[in-house]
Amino acid sequence: MNCSSQSNTRGRSGGFTLVEVLAAMLFMAIVIPVVVEGISIAGRAGVAAERRREAAQLGDEKLTEKVITGEWQDGNQAGDFGEDHPGFRWELDTSDWDQDTMKVVTLDVIYTVQGVESTERLTTLVSEPTTTSAAPSATP
Repeated sequence: MNCSSQSNTRGRSGGFTLVEVLAAMLFMAIVIPVVVEGISIAGRAGVAAERRREAAQLGDEKLTEKVITGEWQDGNQAGDFGEDHPGFRWELDTSDWDQDTMKVVTLDVIYTVQGVESTERLTTLVSEPTTTSAAPSATP
């Protein structure tokens, strides 16, 4: 009776079999590239989102400047944002609005992210300044 209990414990030692090790290596060979690619995609998406946010902020500031100063009336314009924001440029276009006598002022911010040119478009309505002629005053 003692003989059968000794034979069960003698054949197995603590550790992994070759099949278990190979299965684990195969699993890691599949999972690691997928995880690395996921991290890479997330990083690229983060860069694209940051560039888009910067383009929207720059465009908002430029459009506000053009409307406040009245420079939107100077016709179609284009430029860049200087050395502080390389790779960003802008184009301003003014057109008639079909609903009223107001004007549509559109500013496009063009930028490149990961080799692809992208555009953020900002649009606002502006009323044209009315030219009123002053009536002659009656002076005695």
